[in-house]
Amino acid sequence: MYVVIGAGPVGYTIAELLAEQGHQVRILTRSGSGPDHHLVDRMRVDASDPSQVSRAIQGAKAVFHCIHGSAYRAAAWAAELPQAEQVVMDAAAAAGAVVVFPESLYSYSEPDRIMTESSPREASGGKRGIRTALLKARQAHAANTVSVVAGDFFGPRVKMAHAGERMVTPILAGKAVQVIGSTRQPHSFTYVPDLAAAMIAAAKKPELWNRVLHAPTGAAVTQREIAEAHAAAAGVAAPKVSAVPGWVLRMAGILSTDMRELAELLYQFERPFVMDSSESQRLLGLEPTPLPEAAAAAVAWWQDAARLPN
Repeated sequence: MYVVIGAGPVGYTIAELLAEQGHQVRILTRSGSGPDHHLVDRMRVDASDPSQVSRAIQGAKAVFHCIHGSAYRAAAWAAELPQAEQVVMDAAAAAGAVVVFPESLYSYSEPDRIMTESSPREASGGKRGIRTALLKARQAHAANTVSVVAGDFFGPRVKMAHAGERMVTPILAGKAVQVIGSTRQPHSFTYVPDLAAAMIAAAKKPELWNRVLHAPTGAAVTQREIAEAHAAAAGVAAPKVSAVPGWVLRMAGILSTDMRELAELLYQFERPFVMDSSESQRLLGLEPTPLPEAAAAAVAWWQDAARLPN
């Protein structure tokens, strides 16, 4: 039996894949959401409540902790994420279960170099520093943990992302796409089902616990190229793609907290931002899904979602 905490694109996909593999799954959310599958038990659980979490993960072989902050702000992350992770790690240590976390590239302190599993993760300040602190807390805890790092998400169910609804929905509507930073810099994007598959594989390999792995991620592409891949998958003309210059976001950040939080990560889009996952692919026995195939699955999901009643 496996436990998944959170039913966003990562948690939902993990639960779905585990059930398809024949495993019993408990997915914990406050709303009771998750895949509709006979092997998936959707439970209403407050992941910040130690007693509820401890009861829910009893008997679990692994816990996939896939929740995020309530807002894309450093203050929200600092207030919510460390405590939430402490609760699940405490419960997992008592239950003898490994905890597998999806992780970002924010903590990497030399992002102008190609980022590998052995690259330094000592970034400080803002959201980057919070991710660094979370990684250190996992390493220090008695629970067995694995952190699987991914680039920016794309794929089915990915909405709030640079290659999510801000890109795919205008493409399907035949409209222009506006990105941030630059349309010409290479950037690593990770297909969410590849991240989910890597997290499941890592949970099943004790020899890989208590380390940081990279999700299988294809060659870096520009934001223009990933937009064109989605357009090709949809069978529509390549969109006009323009970029909001960094200075515009930085100026807007003087008055807007949301713009300031977004501008903090502009370095990822104004310069090459590239991860290498070859070592983890070797260890996990996995390969990234080719971009045309991944983009086709993303487009199909968006097209299906558009046909569903509101």
